[in-house]
Amino acid sequence: MAQPSNTFDSYDAVGIREDLSDVITNISPEETPFHTKSAKTRARNTLHEWQTDSLRASAANAHIEGDATTAEARSATTRLGNYTQIFKNAVVVPDTDEGLDKAGRAREIAYQTLKIAKEQKLDIEKALFDNNARAAGNSTTARELAGAPAWLTSNTDFGANEGADPTGDGTNARTDETTTLIAFDQDRFDGVMQSIWENGGNPDTVYLSAFQMNKALAFTGNNNQRSAVQAGDERVIKSLAVYVTPWGTIEFMPSRENRSRDVFIMQDDMWEVATLRPTKNVALAKTGDNTTRQVVTELTLVCKNEAANGGVFDNTTS
Repeated sequence: MAQPSNTFDSYDAVGIREDLSDVITNISPEETPFHTKSAKTRARNTLHEWQTDSLRASAANAHIEGDATTAEARSATTRLGNYTQIFKNAVVVPDTDEGLDKAGRAREIAYQTLKIAKEQKLDIEKALFDNNARAAGNSTTARELAGAPAWLTSNTDFGANEGADPTGDGTNARTDETTTLIAFDQDRFDGVMQSIWENGGNPDTVYLSAFQMNKALAFTGNNNQRSAVQAGDERVIKSLAVYVTPWGTIEFMPSRENRSRDVFIMQDDMWEVATLRPTKNVALAKTGDNTTRQVVTELTLVCKNEAANGGVFDNTTS
């Protein structure tokens, strides 16, 4: 078969729109489990403060009839605080761009604004996990919140050389081990779980990297379960959704934003995210032939009682 003479086919045509899908596939991770699972509260100042307290240890308590009552010595609550951190991202799009016929999105400014908002969520999650001390900031230095490692002191396992706990009030970071990192294993994990239980905590979530998750899959009694899916089809399933210990049942949650050397064992209701300014999409003043939008959030991290949480730190990462 042949074309009739002078057929004007698609090879000759000019101006045909490219066959570009109207769906943009973004594989970038958006999960922020620590921020999502933490309780939410409102901050009313750039230094958000709270108080912690604890019960005294149990003691013998028996008295004779008619005995005079003597009041026990009481301890004051502990006052803690963390600074709010400003998370800000902006996008500038030339006004010409709004007139173009684009594949995958109707308006470039809307698409890019949504994208930076998602990226900002990841920045917030990273800050909550960062080994960072709080900073008050000034006219030339940004305020910074103290991340989770700066609060944990009671139930920790870390390197024996330089590794050290912080003071636990957010004013300084953990001291990382640099000489000898230690493999994450079941004995270290169970030891911290026991310590948390002895201190009255009930942790429910472990946040850890993919590398450390693979280590956890080797914990006794929780992997290599065989399941006959169909006749003649046998698969090996590695599963560690929930880990049962004498000190409680806990869920393992892989996280992309915490350092691989850190494994956090958390009681989620003992953490709060205190927001001074909720995430807002703001159109900035025009200064030229373009449109500028800003996404801004201001918040901080609250550790309501660090003794209910713990960490296995200074782990090998390869």
